[in-house]
Amino acid sequence: MTDASAALPARQLLLERILAEIRPRLHRYAARMTGSAVDGDDVVQEAVMKALDSPPDIDNFSVLERWLIRVIHNTAIDFVRRRAREDERHADEELDMIIDHFTRVDTFDAALVGFRLFVLLPPLQRSTVIFKDVLGYSLDEVSNFTDSTVPAVKSALQRGRARLKELASTPDDAPAPLLNAHERRLLTAYASHFNARNFDAVRDMLAEEVKLNLVNRMQVNGKVRVSNYFENYNRLSGWKLGLGLVDRNPALLAFDPDEPDGAPLYFVVIEWNGSDVSAIRDFRYARYVLEGAQIVVLDRLQVAA
Repeated sequence: MTDASAALPARQLLLERILAEIRPRLHRYAARMTGSAVDGDDVVQEAVMKALDSPPDIDNFSVLERWLIRVIHNTAIDFVRRRAREDERHADEELDMIIDHFTRVDTFDAALVGFRLFVLLPPLQRSTVIFKDVLGYSLDEVSNFTDSTVPAVKSALQRGRARLKELASTPDDAPAPLLNAHERRLLTAYASHFNARNFDAVRDMLAEEVKLNLVNRMQVNGKVRVSNYFENYNRLSGWKLGLGLVDRNPALLAFDPDEPDGAPLYFVVIEWNGSDVSAIRDFRYARYVLEGAQIVVLDRLQVAA
């Protein structure tokens, strides 16, 4: 066996270990870049697949971590550009937006600002504020991650801080989103059957080609294979589902039944094809995605035991 072939499994193990360790940090970045905890997870999953499909020839932990940060940054920028094209915006022009002066901003905690406000910043400003003020990287590191000069990073950072502070101090006049009657009825039925552990009734709601993403654990397709997911839940305790919104998107919120007025522990996103469940994304094993997300509880569905 050659040294190169022996090193490959070790590098793969190192990559997987680092991914497991820094995945919450990757999500903190991606959620703010995309404006949504769920979209942020999409970006993280795409970046993880890229990393695992084309692992670098790197044995050093810190160097590999920096490489992964660049992967998540580039993946997030690709997402922003795709969405900008869909929305007929011009993200590429914004990426190069740099100012020639600094604006002094009183210190405030950017980590506490809602995800939706970050997406109102041009992408370069958005990246620099998240890397520096949320994740704590140095200017040199941010420069490396974004392929920008340090002066450009400083400029974008100061401009982004000023704009973000302005946005954070402005009242949000957007109307609170509401579930339409059809979706509310479907989600209520799903959650009620789930809470009653009537999983046969839940299975009856599934499309034949339903997709399950139990984030950080497994992904399976098809009604038969997804059925095991319900069997596993039947062996678990400490959860009850209610209705809510996560970053203004419909979701099932999981609560501790012993704390009926407590905050959600995690959430589950359901996609529908008519009245059939076409996809389930369960964040039970990725609870870090709640950090910073905007949560609205609509109905606890008698969460108390």
